[in-house]
Amino acid sequence: MNNNIFELNNVHLSYLGRHPALCGVDMTIGSGEKIAIIGANGTGKSTLLHLLDGLVFPHQGQVKAFGQVLNEEFLRDEENSRAFRRKVGLVLQNADIQLFCPTVREDIAFGPLHLGFEQDEVQQRLKRASASLGVEHLLDRVPYQLSVGEKRKVAIASVLAIEPEVIILDEPTAGLDPATIRQVIDLILEANQRGKTIIMATHDLHLVEAVADKVYVFSQEKKIVRSGAMEEILYDMTFLQEHNLIHAHNHQHHHQVHSHPHQHFGHRHE
Repeated sequence: MNNNIFELNNVHLSYLGRHPALCGVDMTIGSGEKIAIIGANGTGKSTLLHLLDGLVFPHQGQVKAFGQVLNEEFLRDEENSRAFRRKVGLVLQNADIQLFCPTVREDIAFGPLHLGFEQDEVQQRLKRASASLGVEHLLDRVPYQLSVGEKRKVAIASVLAIEPEVIILDEPTAGLDPATIRQVIDLILEANQRGKTIIMATHDLHLVEAVADKVYVFSQEKKIVRSGAMEEILYDMTFLQEHNLIHAHNHQHHHQVHSHPHQHFGHRHE
């Protein structure tokens, strides 16, 4: 039995036909995996996540999701679209784009409601998702009045309320304080323990170490330059520095200048 969630074969995508965003991407993501997508700015990470969420489509190559070709024609069918949206949820990098309802309560309930769940089920999902992020006290607030961290938590709650099989996160810890980052890490790990597939793009290598099992590295050529186990990639300092994922810092010692890669990984959280 094929246990793959996503299968990408020679995927190319460009914007307006002249701005390459992905160039020949091959990738297979299995059910229950914890995947991190890393790379410098402009290497195609967010575009890949949008592709996996069916927001954009390749102009060459093929994307399969749950064994079906994922393209505009497939998602144009209302039944197919609803089934896919129930299975896959994306937390956008910019929470202000994701939160558009008059209240936090309506934002979290929006997904389940528009995917056709009964009102009682919508309310139960709203309750579970808001409790998991600790945002119950924000439910009647206007989203634009929230702090950056509060917005991020509400955006994640709005996706968790769908209870998808696949949770896709774009820079989920950007701008968050250490306590909230720990909360997000715990949520991701807990969701994975319940069988959810996790796919995230991030610059935060500490998050990669804490969460990911497998890592894909994108280069400035908008393609995967390397993939493998977290430990194999994350502790290759030369490789990380070559691809602008860590930086070197210089210091003077006995009138000689020394250069060292700058990174502070601790022990992996389980």
